[in-house]
Amino acid sequence: MNKNVAIIWGGYSSEIVVSEKSMNGIYSFLDKNRYNVYKVKIDKKGWTAEIEGKEYIVDKNDFSIFFGSAKIEIDFAYITIHGTPGEDGRLQGYFDMLNIPYSSCDWMASALTFNKFVCNNFLKNFGLNVAKSVYLSKDSKYDINAIAEALKFPIFIKPNTGGSSFATTKVKGIDKMQEAIDFAFSEASDVIIESFISGREVTCGCYKTSDHEVVFPITEVITKNEFFDYNAKYMGEVEEITPADLSEEKTLEIQQLTSKIYDLVGAKGIIRADFIISDNTPYLLEVNTTPGMTTTSFIPQQVKAAGLSMTDVLTEIIECEYQKIQKSL
Repeated sequence: MNKNVAIIWGGYSSEIVVSEKSMNGIYSFLDKNRYNVYKVKIDKKGWTAEIEGKEYIVDKNDFSIFFGSAKIEIDFAYITIHGTPGEDGRLQGYFDMLNIPYSSCDWMASALTFNKFVCNNFLKNFGLNVAKSVYLSKDSKYDINAIAEALKFPIFIKPNTGGSSFATTKVKGIDKMQEAIDFAFSEASDVIIESFISGREVTCGCYKTSDHEVVFPITEVITKNEFFDYNAKYMGEVEEITPADLSEEKTLEIQQLTSKIYDLVGAKGIIRADFIISDNTPYLLEVNTTPGMTTTSFIPQQVKAAGLSMTDVLTEIIECEYQKIQKSL
């Protein structure tokens, strides 16, 4: 009997538009001969499942779908919400209580990696190089001049708990700082201000199962924009080279760092680590535990470059996590 797999998309932030693209990508990758696949949208309006072009209510008590007089029980949840509540640990904790296996990191690893400032400073303790940064909450008392003096221009100001470069600004002078801080606060309740690191931007994906580890080929990101902003990420204003034109030694170093990060944060499923290589030294930008999954996203590119199939990779992740839950029951 086929397993019922729900692709969960949506969310409560501006990244919902990216989440929809990832959901469609994942839907195209999943093996429909093996799984009954349902698109489940979670947003501020409610939880609904799309079946044959119509919407049906999802029962939050057990994450089942009311389909007329029938009830569809979900065997596996593939989470592709970028932002709250799918990337910050909230849904993960919910599924843990229901004993429903899911694709991404558990609640603790998700909460850790979702907070850029906390995650980067946590990993800094284990030898990872990261940019200098300052953290602001909405209650923070801060001195713009002191921050500018500590970090030097240019700097990046962005939501601390957000992604896809929404509300992110590269600031080159103090006259634009407050505007950029306010812009970042419009997207999240906290803000991270980071020093700018000049270099080559690369990204590397990885996943591990009980049987083996797969670290993908590296992608280099080249854009003429000020930085790898939303237009570069999703509107084609970028050149993405997979595998990256790096030395064998540097490639191995980035891949080993990615694998190390995977273990340190206690990851599960597919993650992606983003780096800047400056003066031959890799600096971690951030860890993404719910990476984009459109057909042209980094992970599908890297899977193809590795000579693998997205369908096979996702099947392996689903079956591995499903078996873990079954053994624990």
